[in-house]
Amino acid sequence: MATPATSALSARSARVRANLDAFGQGHVFAFWDRLNDDERASLLAQCEALAFETLASAMEHPAGCAADDHARTLEPARVVPYVPEGAARYRAIGAEMVASGKVACFTVAGGQGTRLGWDGPKGTFPATPLTGKPLFQHFAESILAARTRYGGMVRWYIMTSPLNHDETTRFFESHAWFGLGASTVRLFMQGTLPSLTLEGKIVLAAPGAIALNPDGHGGAVRALYSSGALDEMRAHGIETLSYFQVDNPLVAAVDPLFLGLHAAHPESSGEVSSKVVPKRDANEKVGVFCRAGGKTMVVEYSDLSRQAAEARRADGALLHSAGSIAIHAFSRAFLERLAAGGGQLPLHRALKKVPCVELSTGDIVEPAAPNAIKLEAFIFDAVPLADRALVYETRRDEEFAPIKNAEGEDSPATSRTAQSERAARWLAAAGVHIPRDSATGATTATIEISPLTALSADDLRRCANLPASIAEGSQLLL
Repeated sequence: MATPATSALSARSARVRANLDAFGQGHVFAFWDRLNDDERASLLAQCEALAFETLASAMEHPAGCAADDHARTLEPARVVPYVPEGAARYRAIGAEMVASGKVACFTVAGGQGTRLGWDGPKGTFPATPLTGKPLFQHFAESILAARTRYGGMVRWYIMTSPLNHDETTRFFESHAWFGLGASTVRLFMQGTLPSLTLEGKIVLAAPGAIALNPDGHGGAVRALYSSGALDEMRAHGIETLSYFQVDNPLVAAVDPLFLGLHAAHPESSGEVSSKVVPKRDANEKVGVFCRAGGKTMVVEYSDLSRQAAEARRADGALLHSAGSIAIHAFSRAFLERLAAGGGQLPLHRALKKVPCVELSTGDIVEPAAPNAIKLEAFIFDAVPLADRALVYETRRDEEFAPIKNAEGEDSPATSRTAQSERAARWLAAAGVHIPRDSATGATTATIEISPLTALSADDLRRCANLPASIAEGSQLLL
């Protein structure tokens, strides 16, 4: 006689199987008879979490190719300059937002450090030039410094993934939450999406498991809602999120000027604002802010036609030069509005090598070439959904030195050099003599400034006991 548990499992499987069959995905149950009850329950849970209509739509209408769709009407984004008119007023507005507890930081940190040769969450990677502080610690010190400077509670929301959530939690626990207080840091997981074959069939990673991958930083909208983080923010009076990704140690986690522009500039609806830097050249692999159909949008570098990428203004500058650096300000109300509509941003497709089950044998196959489509959403696809989106140009050497690759461009070495060079500029502005290479102009010292010491060059001008000069080839930690 069937037990109640077995009967319930059977009823669930019948419902799920019918749904799979309706979308041509019945092969997911190919090995059902081989599975034990725990494996069956796990597979059912994976299937029940799938949004089949979304997957089907993504295969029929993939995101991307925006530049081609709007090739004849693509225009440069309207960009607020680095030192905008009324900067002091906007900075004061932003400082008041922080002081009143209306601002929280939001970091996307779902990745592993695999590309860097690092065994652990990317946020645990040692990033600073002298002490090798982990990225998470560096950002925590920035948030602590902002709390002290402006007198308001700045909470920190961190989106992890199923790949690294538990390890990230243990890391924060083992470091006593870096002095922030466990109740002021909220970790929550992003969702997942299945890998698909080139024909649109769900890939099995094992006879009883779907091949799942994190749903991209664009999954943040749904994750903030489903985790209860948005409700929590409302309860705490948080109105604005300072968004940044975990790989950029130069980011200003709390930037009053940017927050003030977001809240009060005529170009902004107060829903979403973004920072950009001028592209190095036409081939730099960053998304580009443009306008099409009356809306501000980001076009991925892979979707921007060569003609558009290389187009020039009359003065020879790139026409489409506003490079996206993944720094945004979002209003909580805007994210709630998106979540109320389902929260699913467009899904983009990428060809990847995904280990999979051979359906005829049940064996695991390691592909030699890309065999599957991974789907992910991008947070910048929220930009055109705002009534008006502000785009603010900042300086690359002040705010953008990501750690993405083990070597070469955007590597730990280039990021640490950029951090040291910024520290040298700040000290020079405070009157300290900096040793420099006569040929390149680069500093010959290695310098690290903790956010607890200074958040800007202006902070250093107020510091006592700065050295009059720094010796060539020396190291300085402040």
